[in-house]
Amino acid sequence: MMKYLLTAVLVVFIGLSSPLAQAQQLDLQQAKTQLSEAKEKGLVGERPDGYLGVVKSTDTAEQIVKKINEARRNEYTRIANENDIAVADVELLAGKRAIELTESGLYVKVDGEWQKKP
Repeated sequence: MMKYLLTAVLVVFIGLSSPLAQAQQLDLQQAKTQLSEAKEKGLVGERPDGYLGVVKSTDTAEQIVKKINEARRNEYTRIANENDIAVADVELLAGKRAIELTESGLYVKVDGEWQKKP
C-alpha cells in the first residue's frame, strides 16, 4: 500500500513540475487567435490530409495544432455524416483546398516534406 502511495505521489509531482504541465494550456479560441502568427513564424503548416502540422516544435505550436485539428476532425466528421461519405474523403478535399489557399511564403507539406509555398 505504501509503495503504491509513494508511486502516486511521485507521478503527481513529476506531472506538476514538468514544463508542459506548467505551460499555459490554450483553448480553441486562443488557438484560432494565434494560428496566423504561428503560420507566419513558420511554426505550423498545412498538410494534404486536411490537418495542421508542426513545422518547428514549441509548446504553443503543439497546442495550436492539437486544438485546431480536434475542431477540424469534428467538422470533417459532421460533414461526412451529413453527406454519407467517408471522413477520409472530406479530409483530402479539405487538405487540397487548405494548401491551395495557403499564402506564398507559408509552410505546406508536399511529398512528406515541409516547404515554403512559392
